[in-house]
Amino acid sequence: METLFAFDKRNYQECQTAFRGPRNREYYGGDYSIESDSVIDVRADRKAVGACSIIRLRSRTRQFFRRTWTHIREDGTDVAVLCFVRRGWLRLSHQRGESVARPGDFIVTRSTTPFSVESFPGDDGAYELLHLTVPTHLLRRVLCDDVRTGFCVPAGNRKFALAERILTDLFEDAGEIKDAVAEQLVDAVLSVLSDAVRSHESFTPERQSLADRRLHDVLRFIETHLSDPKLSVVVVARGCGISPRYLSLLLRQHGTPFSALVWSKRLEAAGHWLSMSRSGEASISEIAYRVGFKSPAHFSRMFKREFKMSPRQYRAGAALHAEPQAVVVDGGESRH
Repeated sequence: METLFAFDKRNYQECQTAFRGPRNREYYGGDYSIESDSVIDVRADRKAVGACSIIRLRSRTRQFFRRTWTHIREDGTDVAVLCFVRRGWLRLSHQRGESVARPGDFIVTRSTTPFSVESFPGDDGAYELLHLTVPTHLLRRVLCDDVRTGFCVPAGNRKFALAERILTDLFEDAGEIKDAVAEQLVDAVLSVLSDAVRSHESFTPERQSLADRRLHDVLRFIETHLSDPKLSVVVVARGCGISPRYLSLLLRQHGTPFSALVWSKRLEAAGHWLSMSRSGEASISEIAYRVGFKSPAHFSRMFKREFKMSPRQYRAGAALHAEPQAVVVDGGESRH
């Protein structure tokens, strides 16, 4: 077990730069803050099991977290977080509305969709969450249908209780359980949770073929890893848990070769960054590297070929359209 972070009165204002742990990668990126109160006590401990992490978060303080499309594009993380609320409660706002999870509830967040969450200590002044972070391609081995951010159900039935008990035992293990056995137990937990989720009345699986779901995985993986200049068929296939040959077949059926698809999405993302930022906020070179180009010159050539104008001209045009127009109101000038 290792401590990811521990915040109190002395260091809570550093939470934004420290909450992802010593390696800055345990959680997905986002805007994290802790309410300044008379009692500030927040701690997260982690137990690694293979590619997954079991994390226990305890707090006596109200917390806030927000993940936006900007964070999603920047960190390229594709994981699901399966949470058991033990004490206190949380309110999760997401694309389809709002979910509230109280003690005994099970709730899911996904790194590839934006959301915001507030967590509150309970009447006893404490908040506690036990959760499992799982790479999406591992989760999909047992739960092919997407479990969306905000999926929330009472965890009182035996299946959820069994999964939580196994995770607790693994988290508290002092080294008696061998690594290979621990990974098998996590696989069992995922299978049990998959069955529990599928059997719940609120779960509505999307009607997609296996090929459609795999293609969806591939496209999402590419979009969230555009900043990696070494993005390749092999890297994407490994990240999605499929073979390079099958990935190429999926893209042929999609009608777009891998390289053309990647460059198209990189240029699309660059156009978004250029239209949403000013020159003083992010230079054209910074945007080029951010979307995975190895050099600004190569980026400018590709961008001009696609958009028939240079990145600088594109940004200037976007800024011009964003400027408020002057209109005459009662003999004076106003803006809208």
